[in-house]
Amino acid sequence: MKIFVSQNDVLKRKVEIVVLSDIHLGTYGCHAKEVLQYLNSVKPKKLILNGDIIDIWQFRKRYFPKAHLQVIKKIIALATKGTKVYYITGNHDEKLRRFSETKMGNIQILDKLILNLDGKKAWFFHGDVFDASIQHTKWIAKLGGWGYDLLILLNRFINTCLAKLGKEKFSLSKKIKNSVKGAVKFINDFEKTATDLAIDNEFKYVVCGHIHQPVIKKVTNHKGSCTYLNSGDWIENLTALEYNNERWLLYTHGEKNPFLKPVLDDLDEENESYPEFLSAFIFE
Repeated sequence: MKIFVSQNDVLKRKVEIVVLSDIHLGTYGCHAKEVLQYLNSVKPKKLILNGDIIDIWQFRKRYFPKAHLQVIKKIIALATKGTKVYYITGNHDEKLRRFSETKMGNIQILDKLILNLDGKKAWFFHGDVFDASIQHTKWIAKLGGWGYDLLILLNRFINTCLAKLGKEKFSLSKKIKNSVKGAVKFINDFEKTATDLAIDNEFKYVVCGHIHQPVIKKVTNHKGSCTYLNSGDWIENLTALEYNNERWLLYTHGEKNPFLKPVLDDLDEENESYPEFLSAFIFE
């Protein structure tokens, strides 16, 4: 289902919860101007930053454009005007984990967040805890991050050339992910592990980031069901999750239209079990 929002409604929409993740401020691939456009269009009661907001892994003093700094200033401005900001740490901003549970006014740094949404428990976390490459061979993951950044730069150059030729743009990274069986399996395993954990712990919603795959879908296994949500990213997909009036929507920031076009995907999917040690690790 698609809902198109008028310009007047978009200018300052009141929303209960906004979830953003994987903005990667400080990298060449970050669409900071678009993030700022989006944040200027909403007035959320709660803003959940679900990891990898500032890319500390790839931070370089010579590259932190004004637009990237303006995103940080905008988040602080929202907090000063009453929005509760929850900064959930991810792998690229893991250095902030030493400040977990720190609260500064309306801004709080956390490793995970549990909220009661209209009588339903919602579990928010970034998701890197499920990624073995990060847990055991971090240097490979960091190297991959640099490679991903260069791939995005190459992709932008190619798309600029395609646009001049009047041809349709495409995503190199998406094409690679969709063609590599290991990448597809990792995404499926990630979603399955997250939803199995959520169902076992009686969460109705589990909200992640990390894998840059925006989606909303209902998942069922032999123990029950939950809704899995992923807020995507602001490198390729330019997406955000919004919760309002007991309903989740996935918004995509369109290139041709500066406003937002929401897309809701509510598919059913069956799952099985998960490694039991993860439950004790996450819910300690």
